[in-house]
Amino acid sequence: MGAGARGGLRVVTVSLVTGGNRGIGREVCRQLAERGHTVVLTARGPGAAEKAAAELGGDVHGVVLDVTDAGSAAAAASQVRDRFGGLDVLVNNAAISYDTWQRPATADLEVVAGALDTNVLGPWRMVQAFLPLLRASAHPRIVNVSSEVGAIGSLGASTPAYSTSKVALNALTVMLAADLRGDGVLVNAVCPGWVATDMGGAGGRPVAAGAASVVWAAVLADGGPTGGFFRDGQRLDW
Repeated sequence: MGAGARGGLRVVTVSLVTGGNRGIGREVCRQLAERGHTVVLTARGPGAAEKAAAELGGDVHGVVLDVTDAGSAAAAASQVRDRFGGLDVLVNNAAISYDTWQRPATADLEVVAGALDTNVLGPWRMVQAFLPLLRASAHPRIVNVSSEVGAIGSLGASTPAYSTSKVALNALTVMLAADLRGDGVLVNAVCPGWVATDMGGAGGRPVAAGAASVVWAAVLADGGPTGGFFRDGQRLDW
């Protein structure tokens, strides 16, 4: 993927990653910076984004952002515009509530509502807040970090809040891809696989491998796929 803005002077690719202070998000930030991107690492907690960005070093910058708050998303978009001149890549990584303790028939619906707010409405808010910047980019990309547990064919009775939210995120991905195709925005969902993180637990594959799956979609060449569901660059069934 090339860098820059449509008709502008900016030549560096600017990428923003939600939930970038730990786990897959942090490693996505590191890998994008390694590729020469200016990376905006966002986190909800005060100081968390700045601390993680300082630890990664290089062209990585911390910005406080709560994806459940439309005002926070709008403020972050203004900050990115003013500080970096635009945005080329939006990685919607932030997610909560891997609810292994629940079953659908008895699920706490407040937990479900919280998962939907962060995992589905959060990315939706981010797209709406940052779309003017993405439309001005020469090579705009949106990557929604999903999960194979959100594939209809693999659904069972476990993790009802998380799985339902990822089904909805996949649907949102398809709709956004159709809506933004004329703007040249490539929108894809990516399953990083079962990764050894705080959410995924021990035993999964290395974080670097899961993050690389996400980065693949973030740096797609023009004319690449849009509206798809991928892991390691290979299509998955919805």
